[in-house]
Amino acid sequence: MDWGRLLQMGAEYIRNNNDDATTNLDPNAIMNALGSVFGGSDGGLDLSSLVAKAQSSGLMEVVSSWIGSGENAPIDPENITNLVPSEKIQEFAQQLGLSEDSAKQALADALPNVVDQATNEEPSLAEQLLDQVGGIEGAMNMLKKLF
Repeated sequence: MDWGRLLQMGAEYIRNNNDDATTNLDPNAIMNALGSVFGGSDGGLDLSSLVAKAQSSGLMEVVSSWIGSGENAPIDPENITNLVPSEKIQEFAQQLGLSEDSAKQALADALPNVVDQATNEEPSLAEQLLDQVGGIEGAMNMLKKLF
């Protein structure tokens, strides 16, 4: 799935969440704001940075559920700050005229679905993520630590 479609999907999740502050936002504004938060230098989703932050913050199990097939684990809006730098969250909130709490909720609603769709459509993205944790062996070692 291309980056523009992923951003559009993220905007739809944000507009359809249960926060009245995001219901009437302009979808294009949301897409631009999401792009500035999640975009990598190559113009796509920066998955390697996300995985590194998930590893260091103890959220790898949650993020792994978004990458794998099956149900996406939710992320608490307060944990978004472990994956997205606070200045990016503030920038996102300012771009859309949201409170920081609404911005965190919006990102918590969008991120699992965007990552899920990005990795389901592009097997190479899942491979990149495995490379970040040391391949299959690294993923198995990480799972051993979790259990």
